[in-house]
Amino acid sequence: MRFTEISERALVRLISATHHKPPVLRALVDSDEEAEVLARLEGETSARLIAEREGSPALDRRELVFARRARDLTLYGDTHINAAFTYTRASGNRFNSGDRGAWYASYHVLTSAAEVGYHRTRELAYIGLFEDEALYVELLADFIGTFPDLADEPAHPALDADPEIGYPAGQTLALSLRREGYRGLLYPSVRAPGGRCLVAFDPGIIQNVRPGATWRFVWNGAPDYTLCAV
Repeated sequence: MRFTEISERALVRLISATHHKPPVLRALVDSDEEAEVLARLEGETSARLIAEREGSPALDRRELVFARRARDLTLYGDTHINAAFTYTRASGNRFNSGDRGAWYASYHVLTSAAEVGYHRTRELAYIGLFEDEALYVELLADFIGTFPDLADEPAHPALDADPEIGYPAGQTLALSLRREGYRGLLYPSVRAPGGRCLVAFDPGIIQNVRPGATWRFVWNGAPDYTLCAV
């Protein structure tokens, strides 16, 4: 496996607009003291806040990005980073298991859109109804460092298009790389030929998170979807 040094701005992660919540708690109350009460109530059930407070078997709380509670309602980005590592699918994704998340991003929004569109279409196929509309928001972040790179290994099992094959292989590879001290991995997109992606294993390498454009995905009775900027 080769290694690639990068210094990249604005790699793109797409998240559902329902999970994109700039500080909304503050608008519900009249003072910082009342906002603190709401924050404590949220912390009783939020997987992210529980992990920030207690950690988990696969995630040391010291790895997460922290802001003092007095600033949580105004500082952008930290909660999105921590959420990526604390909210996971039970079966995991290509390069993370179900007990520890990761930050997936790409060099181009259409690459991220292809990845998101694949998974949403797959979910619609489970129910046999391709009627849906969803908004996704760009999260842009910067990365600097030297990372393992699968660009010259397109036949690597971790890049298999079948999740039943690619995901176990990818999770095994990611765990091995993390144990060796690597903080992320560059790889070619499986869903967007020619696209290039990065997965961050470590919250600490994700820099300068900020919002980008909003995109609408629409399914009108078929697996193919339309995509447009909002």
